[in-house]
Amino acid sequence: MIKLNIHTAKTHLSKYLSKLKPGERILLCKRNQPVAEITPLPEVPVRPRPIGLAKGNFAVPRSFFEPLPEELLRTLEGSHG
Repeated sequence: MIKLNIHTAKTHLSKYLSKLKPGERILLCKRNQPVAEITPLPEVPVRPRPIGLAKGNFAVPRSFFEPLPEELLRTLEGSHG
């Protein structure tokens, strides 16, 4: 168990969280009186996102790759004239 006063936690919490191991806890204290506990959550396995989930659902038109009209470019650049 790691015991921290609130001031120390505000200053160094990320350092202590990185050292926290499964089963351990951080006990937050105010004037040396416990007020809260921080416990690590179980790690969620991260699966890679599959590529091409929307393949075949839509087609990108050729016009997408064409230059934007001058009027739209002026609007986007903040030119009004």
